[in-house]
Amino acid sequence: MASEEYLCQNYLFLKPKEATLFDLIRLLYSSNLEEIRFVEFSDQSDRHIDNFRRRWLIFISVVAQKLLLFIRIPLAIVGNVLELCLNLLSSNGGFLRLLYNLFTGYLESFSTEALLLQDTRADPSVIVVAFRGTSPFQAIDWCTDIDISWYELQNVGKIHGGFMKALGLQPNQSWPKEIDDQGSPPFAYYTIRKILREMLQKNKDAKFIVTGHSLGGALAILFVFVLVLHEEASLLERLEGVYTFGQPRVGDSIFGEFMNKNLKKYEVNYLRFVYSNDIVPRLPYDDKTQMFKHFGDCLYFNSCYKGKVLVEEPNKNYFNLLWIVPKYLNAVWELIRSFIIPYTAGPDYRESWFMRFARVIGLVIPGLPPHGPQDYNNVTRLGSITYSAA
Repeated sequence: MASEEYLCQNYLFLKPKEATLFDLIRLLYSSNLEEIRFVEFSDQSDRHIDNFRRRWLIFISVVAQKLLLFIRIPLAIVGNVLELCLNLLSSNGGFLRLLYNLFTGYLESFSTEALLLQDTRADPSVIVVAFRGTSPFQAIDWCTDIDISWYELQNVGKIHGGFMKALGLQPNQSWPKEIDDQGSPPFAYYTIRKILREMLQKNKDAKFIVTGHSLGGALAILFVFVLVLHEEASLLERLEGVYTFGQPRVGDSIFGEFMNKNLKKYEVNYLRFVYSNDIVPRLPYDDKTQMFKHFGDCLYFNSCYKGKVLVEEPNKNYFNLLWIVPKYLNAVWELIRSFIIPYTAGPDYRESWFMRFARVIGLVIPGLPPHGPQDYNNVTRLGSITYSAA
C-alpha cells in the first residue's frame, strides 16, 4: 500500500468526463464552484472564484478536453494512417499491421512515453532519459497540455496538474516515495527511476542527463523535481544536466525558487532551448490569472539560429500586439528558408514536403511550425551562442 508522503495540501483538479452542459453554463455565471461536480478542491482551497477570467479558462480547458476525448479514436486513426503513408517505404508496416494497430493500439495505450539509452563510448558513460513530447494525433497528450488543474505542496509552490498526473501523481494527490505497483499500470516516474537505479548500479562511474521536447521537456524537469522531493541524493549527485526544448511553463515563482535552489545544491545544469516564435514555451500565461513562471537559463535562438542566454524569451506571453508584424514576417522568412537551406547548410537539412506545408500554415498561425522538432534539431547542429559581457 502506498504511503501518503508528500501529500498535495492544496489543489484544483478538473474532471472533464463528469462535466455536464448545465455545470458548464453555471460555471460562467456563478462564482460558487462548490456544487459543480467536475471541479474538485482541497479543503484549504477557496471555492469561490470571483475572477471571471479564471472561470473562463477553466471553462475553455474542460470544453477542449471533452472535445478531444470525443474525437480521440478517429484522431488516432487519422494519425496512424498519415504516419504509415509518410513512412511506408522505411517501415513497410503494411495493411495488416495497420489493422492490428487500430484494434489494439487504441483500446489501452500509455499516455507517457520515455526512452532510456546509454552511450558507452564516453568515459564515463552517459545515460540519457528522453521524454516524448506531445503526439499530434493523441488526444490524451493534448488533454494533458490544456489541463489547467494545479497542485500545491507546502514550501514548494504550485505545479501544473496535467503534467503531474502524466508523470505519476497518485490518485490521492500524493507523491509517496515508494509504491506497490503490482497489478496496476506502470507510473512513468516510478518505472523510470527503477530502471535508472539498476543502470547506474551496474555502471558505477556513469552519469545521466534528462531531456525532452514540448510536453517531454515539462516531464523532464518535473522528473528531477520529484527526485528532489524524495531526496534521491544518490541519483541527483550523478545527474549531469537537464536540457529541454520548447518546454512549457510548469509552476509558479515559488516553485521556480525551490528548483533553482536545489539544482544549485546538486550542481545540476538546467538549460531551456527556445526557438524563435515557438508558442509553447510562452504557455501557460505568466500573468496575474495563472501566475506560471519559467526558471533557469533560457537559450533563445532566432530564425537564423543565432542564440543568446536570457532570463526569459522575448514576447513572453506570445500575444503581445507589438510582436504581430515581426511574427508574420518571420514566418515568411522561415518558408523561404525551407527552400534554400539545403544549399546554404547542406543536403542533410532539406525539409520534407510535410514540413514545408507546416511552414505555409505558419503564415496564418506563426507560432506553430517553430515548435516542431525540425528547428530544434537545426539549433543543436547549426546554432551559435553569443554571451553577454559580465
